[in-house]
Amino acid sequence: MNTVPFSKSFLSGLKAIGMAGVFVLTCWGEEPAYLDADAPMDERIHDLISRLTLDEKAELMKNESIGVPRLDIPAYDWWNEALHGVARAGEATVFPQAIGLAAMWDVEQMYEVADVISTEARAKHHEFIRNGIHDRYTGLTFWSPNINIFRDPRWGRGQETYGEDPYLTGQTGLAFVTGMQGDDPDYLKTAATAKHFAVHSGPETDRYSFNADPTAADFYETYLPAFEVLVKEGKVEAVMSAYNAIFNVPTTMSPVLYDILDAWEFDGHVVSDCGAVYCIFEKFGMARDFAEAEALALQAGLCLRCGDGDATLADAVRRGLISNEILDEQLFKLLRTWFRLGMFDPAERVSYAQIPLSANDTAENSQVALEAAEKSIVLLKNDGILPLDAKKTKRILVVGPNANSIPALLGNYNGTPSDPKTIVESFREILPDSMQIDFMQGTDYVASSSAVSIVPRIVLASGDFSTATDGDVSGLIASYYDNKDISGEPVSSNRSHQIEFNWGEGSPAANVSADEFSAEWTGLLTTGIGGEYEFIVEANGGVRVFLGEEEILADWTSGEKSLSVVKNFADNEVSTIRIQYFHDDSAGEDDAHIYFKWRIPPADAAFENALALAEKADAVIFVGGISAQLEGEDMRVDYEGFGGGDRSRIELPTIQQELAKELAGTGTPLVFVNLSGSAMAFESVNDSANALLQAWYPGQRGGEALANILFGKVNPAGRLPVTFYGSTNDLPDFKDYKMDGRTYRYFEGEVPYAFGHGLSYTQFKYQKLSVKEAEKGGFDVSVKLRNIGKLSGDEVVQAYLISPDYDGKRELLTLAAFDRVSLAKGESKSVSLNIKDKQFLRWNDSYGEMRKMTGEWKIAVGSASDDLQLEETFIVD
Repeated sequence: MNTVPFSKSFLSGLKAIGMAGVFVLTCWGEEPAYLDADAPMDERIHDLISRLTLDEKAELMKNESIGVPRLDIPAYDWWNEALHGVARAGEATVFPQAIGLAAMWDVEQMYEVADVISTEARAKHHEFIRNGIHDRYTGLTFWSPNINIFRDPRWGRGQETYGEDPYLTGQTGLAFVTGMQGDDPDYLKTAATAKHFAVHSGPETDRYSFNADPTAADFYETYLPAFEVLVKEGKVEAVMSAYNAIFNVPTTMSPVLYDILDAWEFDGHVVSDCGAVYCIFEKFGMARDFAEAEALALQAGLCLRCGDGDATLADAVRRGLISNEILDEQLFKLLRTWFRLGMFDPAERVSYAQIPLSANDTAENSQVALEAAEKSIVLLKNDGILPLDAKKTKRILVVGPNANSIPALLGNYNGTPSDPKTIVESFREILPDSMQIDFMQGTDYVASSSAVSIVPRIVLASGDFSTATDGDVSGLIASYYDNKDISGEPVSSNRSHQIEFNWGEGSPAANVSADEFSAEWTGLLTTGIGGEYEFIVEANGGVRVFLGEEEILADWTSGEKSLSVVKNFADNEVSTIRIQYFHDDSAGEDDAHIYFKWRIPPADAAFENALALAEKADAVIFVGGISAQLEGEDMRVDYEGFGGGDRSRIELPTIQQELAKELAGTGTPLVFVNLSGSAMAFESVNDSANALLQAWYPGQRGGEALANILFGKVNPAGRLPVTFYGSTNDLPDFKDYKMDGRTYRYFEGEVPYAFGHGLSYTQFKYQKLSVKEAEKGGFDVSVKLRNIGKLSGDEVVQAYLISPDYDGKRELLTLAAFDRVSLAKGESKSVSLNIKDKQFLRWNDSYGEMRKMTGEWKIAVGSASDDLQLEETFIVD
């Protein structure tokens, strides 16, 4: 949102270059204090508040604000997302999902990722403003990162977090916030938001109404530390409350949580999760109506309400439920964010306002995405088969449900890559032409009569190469119309790689009305193995689907619908396809969406074809796991082992295990690549596969990153930010928020792959561990690291604290420091780490607070929580 001084000449010049949607006054006269960029910020904010009516104040304190037209303050929606790239706002660089970024164990790389995201955010924001667009997902306030503790692998939103450890989460989140908010002493680059404060990690089906009741020790030692780091050290601009209650009080009105923020001297604003204020009234019954719920939240410390329709704050003030003074106090904090972003200042004074649209989606940014993907991939097992030799490998078979899936690369809360390539497409593009690369999906994610998936890009084509100047003919040609009849000329067009859209209250493109529009997708459909295919279309609005000239699905009426039909195909049959859709907001259709899915023929035939190809190959690359279509936020998913966005079982689906076992039985080396946002129990695949990798949801360059690692161009060094358990039976009750028996810090059993685990193609030796008191407090730790293998590579040096024995249960060990170090073959380096005084704080029941635990501590250093090679004892007093 560009801003201007209050002068006729400047305003005229601004309008001449098309800079619309600025914060100015409509009348000429003395410049108001809030527009005086040289005046103290507090004075400016108070001046603006003094000019607002009660109803205008209330309007500004909801996420979807219409602004204040008489002051030329335009509409603004506070809701924007940037979890691993600018999301839901057109093309942008898509990085690995957040859990994959945590697997890098590299705060410098994380900062670089966030810096790119915030640059693209600014570039896109100012372009939106130049075009007079003030809709959702166009602002500079981003509701990222998610720093909840991933305490249970069944939680579908765990993929959005940085893992199970408070220290790793805090350091990774700190790097993200710093990159997002920038280093200008006067202005924020963007405003980051730490969510969901403070104890929130499923189940998704209960998220609006459950009560989290952790022990005091778990609350202060596990759930709060990352938030404290982002508030105190990161100066994060916003904090988002959660839906649920904590200690029997909804978080959005919890005095415990707001008192903690005050103790940390938090000076940003607090926003509710969308609908959380209404939950105070509707789910928890702690208010008589919505207005009272909003008053209770505001009285506690809330500044901005997301969701729930029209503002009720003005009504709450008039009814005496809350004072105008409290309202002004919280509005002050909210408006301060706008001022810190430079939204009321001349554009030339705000360095970030000069970022051009050309800074978005660049080749340089894509390179950062590639590097992040390479650093995130974890080599779990390797019997020596990797790296493969590209010169000696003449033929490979790529199989699995994620091998040719774009959504599997993107996770959730994702942006739209401009040039996405599936894993098998990336292999074919970058591996030698002399290598034959066969593909056969082989299996779906799960074996179930209800198992369906989005019709993938690999079977959709927009025509021959003459239809695309870039040579890309994958996907379908999409045409969008500003009516619901698919009539006249389209107002926008592009290529849709898959029909999997949820525009919510938005539209497919900036020049397409969100109130009423229609769309048509055309191209070719190629099936694989012959047999019966079931096509399913799910939509909110009218739909028609044509194969050739036959209309196979049709319901051209408003409303939610799911249609299906079964059709027979021969092997590799090609058909023309046309899909039509309309959305009409006036018919009560709030969320515009359409999904085109299918169910492929039974697994037996697919297994046989895959096995036949495997016998001819030098290696089989099985790209399996799950996807963000199965795990995520509050989802309508009801497949075996999945429900509501969560998992009920953490085991790799049986059908994938069975195929992997049969492929291994051919004698051809098998490499299993797992894509998921959460820990997987691989069961038989641990034995079937010669090598096993965890690739998360690796982003737009994930396929290339994987190829680089499999064929040795890059030496893997990703590390697990979560524990990979052996079985669902190892887990406590999902709803129990006590940490007993959870994560590497408290789980006492054996696990296949421990927190911090990750292999390399080279070997490292640890020597000469020393610990000494630091001059500025805490302890300095140093260790000599040497690369004793045959290749250059990265090692993640991990230091863990083991606390003194005392009465009462404590963690087994806890991460205290880490550093990702690059060493050439034969190179040695002294690695220095610092452990701060606060890392010796533990909850003391007797005092009812966190206190330093004195006595004999141990520090252990190594390459994983279960591979600690050196240990020293020292005294903390």
